[in-house]
Amino acid sequence: MPAKFAEITFTAAVKAAQTRYGSRAVNERFEMSQDPGDTLGMVETAFIEARDSFYQSTVNENGWPYVQHRGGPPGFLKVLDERTIGFADFRGNIQYLSVGNLADNDRISMILMDYPNRRRLKIWARARLVHHDEDPELMTQLEVPTYRARVERGIVMTIEAIEWNCPQHITPRFTEAEVDEMVAPLKNRITELEATNDDLPTALSGPQSAIGDGPLELVITGIRQLTPEVRAYELRRPNFEELPAVTAGSHIQVPVQLEDGSQETRTFSISSNPNRRDIYEIAVRLDTEGQGGTRAIHERYVVGMRIQASLPRNAFCLHEGIQPAVLIAGGIGITPLKAMAQTLQADGRAFHLHYAARSQSLMAYRSKLAKAFDDAVSFYADNEGQKIDIKALLSNAPSDAVFYVCGPDRLTNAVRSIADALGIDCKRVRYERFTTATPEAGDTDFQVRLARSGTELTIARDQTILDALLDAGIDANYGCKSGTCGACAVKVLDGIPVHRDSALSKEERDQAGLICPCVSRSASDVLVLDI
Repeated sequence: MPAKFAEITFTAAVKAAQTRYGSRAVNERFEMSQDPGDTLGMVETAFIEARDSFYQSTVNENGWPYVQHRGGPPGFLKVLDERTIGFADFRGNIQYLSVGNLADNDRISMILMDYPNRRRLKIWARARLVHHDEDPELMTQLEVPTYRARVERGIVMTIEAIEWNCPQHITPRFTEAEVDEMVAPLKNRITELEATNDDLPTALSGPQSAIGDGPLELVITGIRQLTPEVRAYELRRPNFEELPAVTAGSHIQVPVQLEDGSQETRTFSISSNPNRRDIYEIAVRLDTEGQGGTRAIHERYVVGMRIQASLPRNAFCLHEGIQPAVLIAGGIGITPLKAMAQTLQADGRAFHLHYAARSQSLMAYRSKLAKAFDDAVSFYADNEGQKIDIKALLSNAPSDAVFYVCGPDRLTNAVRSIADALGIDCKRVRYERFTTATPEAGDTDFQVRLARSGTELTIARDQTILDALLDAGIDANYGCKSGTCGACAVKVLDGIPVHRDSALSKEERDQAGLICPCVSRSASDVLVLDI
């Protein structure tokens, strides 16, 4: 038994179009469906009763379709039984186009939208008009007592077919009530911070509030909440002069003041368009299980605050040739890839951005990316069962494509591993980590000898060289602790280093003999460092 919607919509002309554009075989499965799709189940009923609007289409005597928006309080469209729905038709602009069309042709089609969750339900039905004097009991069922609007008639529809539509190209939108619900925790947090404002360090309250010791003085001129977890910080020079030029993939180290009063630095990609010289923007995801750096930024960074940051540096550069680029982002890893996509687009170079996160609402910059890049960006929401097929993505990419990946270790490792298995040159797979690298298979304990002091340390497989140095009370330089800034780099005097950073160049590794002890390890039993 074919799906009812296919019986209605798959005309000879439609089938011809499907054949021409290569989708006929895919659509034939609807004609062999065991479920006719002409009744409402629990899922459809709940979906319909939660809607506060829908779009309906009717056809007039001249064959012209007319699409109308109908709205009311949630639940104004009522499910009367598994084959029947209806609503009280409120007085509108008194043109009566839909009413007149239905009087001549009772066919009606509807689309019901759930914008926040990117879902839509299509309904085909036959409609009849009902007036109060004709069936007062039925009109009582359709009325909405809490909605003060004049009811002129009821429209009752007998369902012929239903079909869930795919979420592609649905831009999430939110009602005022939904926005209020989402920002309520932020408002509560603002209230808490305002209540404790007097407890903030005096150093953050005026022109002398600059923290850090970097060479680049910046002032925070704007803060935006991109997702429930991510905030964007706009940084400018205090005198609003031009900032040092940056290229896509650049990062900057900013100072943070931790709860114990100590200051450290954290490294963030510059996510703003590299062509802009007036601002840098960084996006900071709150890591509640981290070392306190992102928490300190979320709690202590305020508009007007001055910081002494590092000069920008780029260890994750775009290639300069005309080869197409494939950008793969996971979560907050979108920050450098957003800037790359903007550069590639401005240069007229081919690219496609793939962006995965736990849900659509946790995708920083999602609406901006969708608007800017259209068909050149794909989104994958884990809670909707959408996952990047990395093997297919790499296999189907152009043979000369350059791949860029930034995200959790599992994503980066998967791309590198699959690319290696497919024989893709490692030089075409570029990556940047934003978290401390986790132990990999084959990692073992090894010894580190400090040449200047003669100190010997045992580095466990789940420990970094940097952590061992700090635990031993050795004053070692460091910044990001994720191998992206290069602040901790030291010279290797003997042994075979295993580089896992994305900060050092080939020359810095091979000729200068440097290693980043925050992430890198040793292939030899002993590694001798110039410390």
